[in-house]
Amino acid sequence: MSDAVYNFNRLTVSERIQLVEDLWDSIAASAADIPLTAAEIQELDRRLDDLEANPSAGIPWDEVRARVEDRLRLCS
Repeated sequence: MSDAVYNFNRLTVSERIQLVEDLWDSIAASAADIPLTAAEIQELDRRLDDLEANPSAGIPWDEVRARVEDRLRLCS
């Protein structure tokens, strides 16, 4: 990795958000290369067991997303 320092404050907020999205997309594209820890696997198993035991306890993603978007609209 380079030792070069970049002043990200020179970018607009929109440009910085896009940069983060692009970085995240590049990480997600190689997610299979990132191994899970034993603790992460255990937590995922626990959550799956909980979901299977209580399938109606969760909230559908579409509803969660709508709630978040509504809150963001109220904040702007």
